[in-house]
Amino acid sequence: MRQASNSVASPPPAIDLKLRLTLRVAALAAICFIAVAAYALFDSDRAARAKAGRIAEIVARDLSLQQSQAQWLSVSINATPDLQGIAALMEPGLCIAYRDNAGAFRQGVCSGALADEIAAPESFAFIYRAIFRPGEPVSVPVLVAGNPRGMAVATFDPATQIGQSWREASRLLSIMAFTLAGLCVAVYAALARALRPTRAIATGLRQLAANDLSARLPRFDLAELSAISGVFNTLAQRLQATLAERNALTRKLIEVQDEERRRLARELHDEFGQSLTAIAAQTASITHTVERECPPLLEECRSISRTTAGLMDTLRGALVRLRPPDVDELGLTLSLESLVASWNGFEKGRTRFEIAVTGKADDLPPGVSASLYRIAQEAITNAAKHAQARNVQLRLEAGDADVVLTVEDDGEAVTAGLTPNAGMGMLGMQERVVSLGGTLQFERRETGGARLVARIPAMRAEI
Repeated sequence: MRQASNSVASPPPAIDLKLRLTLRVAALAAICFIAVAAYALFDSDRAARAKAGRIAEIVARDLSLQQSQAQWLSVSINATPDLQGIAALMEPGLCIAYRDNAGAFRQGVCSGALADEIAAPESFAFIYRAIFRPGEPVSVPVLVAGNPRGMAVATFDPATQIGQSWREASRLLSIMAFTLAGLCVAVYAALARALRPTRAIATGLRQLAANDLSARLPRFDLAELSAISGVFNTLAQRLQATLAERNALTRKLIEVQDEERRRLARELHDEFGQSLTAIAAQTASITHTVERECPPLLEECRSISRTTAGLMDTLRGALVRLRPPDVDELGLTLSLESLVASWNGFEKGRTRFEIAVTGKADDLPPGVSASLYRIAQEAITNAAKHAQARNVQLRLEAGDADVVLTVEDDGEAVTAGLTPNAGMGMLGMQERVVSLGGTLQFERRETGGARLVARIPAMRAEI
């Protein structure tokens, strides 16, 4: 059932717009051509009937004249009339006859079909006979002195009439087929030319999807496409302005967060740090006293000293993370090297941290340097705490166009999934990178290890 529902929900394959419109135009043109062909067949049948009617009238007048002459010359009226003179005017496949008042045929003449007459297919003949009535005779009375003297009958041979209609219809359909093919080619070419600006629209949309909000579309000749261009450009401008405002707000929030970290670091240093220092001093004094007067309590005093020392080390690490070295004074390169050295000292060989800096990293604006330091600090901390890696490598490449910060480790393979957890650390790095107009990529490898790449523009005038 799930497979069936998935197959039903799958979208149908897309059809090229030019091909779809061309097929619709071709279908309409084919319907029109078929209507023209049908009209031509009806007109051919009507023309055949009209010809038979005219021939019958001519035969009737000629027979009337012959019988009038016979009366003048005192010849028997019942003598068989002569139709040979009229036979020379007959078309191929036409038959004429004279029928007296008693209904008996007195004489008839038929002209044969042409030698190169093409026989119609059986299907066409069957349809033609079903719609029309080929070979139906046309009768005209023969009048002599106002009195009827029989009937002049004219009729077309059905096979000849159907063959002529098929010849005309096939010729017309051939012309229509070539015309339809040329029309399809012309329509497709015209649509391809008219829809050529859609390529520019698709390119602009792909640029927007790639976060290139500087993309703009030109004005097009077609009013509909020009309207799309105007809406696209307005949307891109608004997105660009909104993103600039968001980046400015994010930078302001980051500045507030950094200031809050510095304030918290000062309070921890001044309050908690002084308290720990006082506890350490008092513990040392108590230890000397206990060593002389109450040796059994000496181990408890030393335990308090070790706990206090551990708290002091933890406090120093927290102060380093909350209040990093002054990047403006030390420079980004020296600050990152100090960060890596501190982690190497903390891990004591369990994890080895390496750093490589290329380019003029110390010439970056202060805001960019501080954000890069924070990103590197968070990435190294995540690798050290969660990746269980043996080697962590930090690379900073300060190029003319972009600054690329890469943190890569050889941690254990993750079977639960390759998508990074959206923790506060990742969100914080993402905010910093986006505020600088850059991109952040994170990937885990199935064989183990992870790689984080932060790419930001090298120069930003507003920073």
